[in-house]
Amino acid sequence: MLIRRPNGLDIPYASEITPQAVYEQRREFIKKMAMGAAAGGALWEMANREAFAQTAAAKLPAKLNPAYSALDKQTPFKDASTYNNYYEFGTDKSEPAVNAHTLKTRPWTVSIEGEVKKPMTIDIDALSKLAPLEERAYRLRCVEGWSMVIPWIGYSLSNLIKKVEPTGNAKYVEFVTLADPKQMPGVNSRVLNWPYVEGLRMDEAMHPLTLLTVGMYGQVLPNQNGAPVRIVVPWKYGFKSAKSIVKIRFVKDMPKTAWNISAPSEYGFYSNVNPDVDHPRWSQATERRIGEDGFFQKKRKTLMFNGYNDVASLYTGMDLKKNF
Repeated sequence: MLIRRPNGLDIPYASEITPQAVYEQRREFIKKMAMGAAAGGALWEMANREAFAQTAAAKLPAKLNPAYSALDKQTPFKDASTYNNYYEFGTDKSEPAVNAHTLKTRPWTVSIEGEVKKPMTIDIDALSKLAPLEERAYRLRCVEGWSMVIPWIGYSLSNLIKKVEPTGNAKYVEFVTLADPKQMPGVNSRVLNWPYVEGLRMDEAMHPLTLLTVGMYGQVLPNQNGAPVRIVVPWKYGFKSAKSIVKIRFVKDMPKTAWNISAPSEYGFYSNVNPDVDHPRWSQATERRIGEDGFFQKKRKTLMFNGYNDVASLYTGMDLKKNF
């Protein structure tokens, strides 16, 4: 059931906007931070240096596509690479940048299977060269109420879809991500059912905005941002953009996705950015832009479809409050 809060009302406690298991893990993380500070903070500083060092990734040139670039000011790279949701590496926003150095992105293959005429397993380097790479600055809006503007590098997912030739039975595309407890410490937790799975309706996946993404800010993806390959769907909340993909499946039935399984009353399959549909525990009417406004600064108004109104035709005749 949707419970509407007054627009602009700040949520005072993390426990009110976070599942209890995640909140408790974050509290433990804060305790560890405090212990590090009491000991002079040497270990914490070392971890941060390691996190920043791994962001010095290989350059990845791409041609700017102005037709798909937000006019908003871009989020600084430092913020975009150190404030992340990636529960496989920890539930606190700063943990992925510290922990994701354990992820090995080479060798890496992506299996494409299901209702396709040409199933394949493709190496990440071949996948990156399947179509000309473009730079597109997209808004990314998190269901928790914060947003960024990131210059992603990739190409429309439709290029890959056309390559494998889906059959008439393919109604949805399912993305399965890596879940390796040896590389990803968060997979040992019970925060979610692993592996992380997401999905799109076929016409959503074919929309030119849907980006198969291999880089950002002129370089290959940092591990904490979903290396070596992820999806970016800019008109949906960020959790719909699956990271570190190992399998793409074309299926007849709507996939069961990670957050929808975990909390079906809070996270629907479509998850389009819609300021008129509140999360059951907080408003979605406004957002805080990371790297631009201080935490206590005035929030900006959330735009329908995150400002990407070209996708509205995909949902003609649908009740977007019911199909959240």
